[in-house]
Amino acid sequence: MFSNNKKFYLVRGDILPEAMRKTIKVKELLEQRQAASIYEAVQMADVSRSAYYKYKDAVFPFKAIVKERIVTIALYVEDRSGALSNVLTTLAEAKCNVLTIHQTVPVQGKANVTLSLDVSEIDDEIGKMLHTLRKLEFIEQVDVLSSGV
Repeated sequence: MFSNNKKFYLVRGDILPEAMRKTIKVKELLEQRQAASIYEAVQMADVSRSAYYKYKDAVFPFKAIVKERIVTIALYVEDRSGALSNVLTTLAEAKCNVLTIHQTVPVQGKANVTLSLDVSEIDDEIGKMLHTLRKLEFIEQVDVLSSGV
């Protein structure tokens, strides 16, 4: 979402130009599904589509910046049909969003799986989600490699 080679500033919303404030409103309407399309959202926010497209990749509500919580975990998984699918289902049920996934070729019936997860929408503690993964019969080990939480 955010480029590393760009400078960002924290600016009080009331000093932003109206088109930028309305662009943020359009993004919120779309995110909250109060508008079915960009066309509908720009009409609701009373901003032109050209202004929206001009600013949409440049203005963000502050919560969007601090919201991202990323955790990287490593799993040691038995090479069994449906094992990875069950892991992904468990993560989806915990409201984790899989950002990256890497699985090694199984050796002696076991594979290493490394997952980077956005856990910003998780309902419960991350510890509970890890405990649920550890209880899966085909999981031998779960380790947290890094945490931005």
